[in-house]
Amino acid sequence: MGCLGNCIWFIFGGFLSGLSWIFSGILCCCTVVGIPLGVQCFKFATLAFFPFGKEIEYGGGAVSLLANIIWLLVCGIPMALENAIYGCVFCITIIGIPFGLQFFKIAKLSLMPFGASVS
Repeated sequence: MGCLGNCIWFIFGGFLSGLSWIFSGILCCCTVVGIPLGVQCFKFATLAFFPFGKEIEYGGGAVSLLANIIWLLVCGIPMALENAIYGCVFCITIIGIPFGLQFFKIAKLSLMPFGASVS
């Protein structure tokens, strides 16, 4: 299911989701302070392009919390809303539920990406 799911995902929404991560990374890299935020965005763009078969593990400390607060104010809320809306649209049909769940996974990641790792 992973390979087929990723191919279908990329066509029906993964491309737009990954582009939003890349766009956010470019915006964050415009300043010296935002470069670590941008690098993290580029890491998670690959997950947004091909999420099937990958899990997200959350952790981190005080630095991750501070970075997540800054991220939430700058880019996190619009990206989370985008992915949550796509997830709701895909969950309308039975066939779209696995894709909707992937959008919800990425929406959660959009709210707190720092301290998270993809396995």
